[in-house]
Amino acid sequence: MDLKEIANELVAGCREDRAKENLEKLYAPDAVSVEAVDYSGMGREMQGREAIRGKHDWWEGAHEVSGASVSDPFVHGEDRFAVIFEVQGKVKETGEAFDMREVGVYHVADGKIVREEFFY
Repeated sequence: MDLKEIANELVAGCREDRAKENLEKLYAPDAVSVEAVDYSGMGREMQGREAIRGKHDWWEGAHEVSGASVSDPFVHGEDRFAVIFEVQGKVKETGEAFDMREVGVYHVADGKIVREEFFY
């Protein structure tokens, strides 16, 4: 897959609730995911598809999503793209409502996502 195909499939997967399924398809085995802040107690950086899958599992277990949108991808050169995510919901443990907006920047090499960074 080329950069645009990867970017479009990542967005489609997020919109169609296939983000975890896309980990195998789109991410390198040793891909790195970096959060802006350590909100979960797992650290800011996850390495490897299984660690990233664990981050997805944590998010789904800790939050109740009532609304979400994902922008079309913004391609940058031949090796990066960005996506804007907007999510509304509540924290399951506390019931606290949230309205989150973040930018994900994805780095691609050899046809796979090798690094994702989130800004919020």
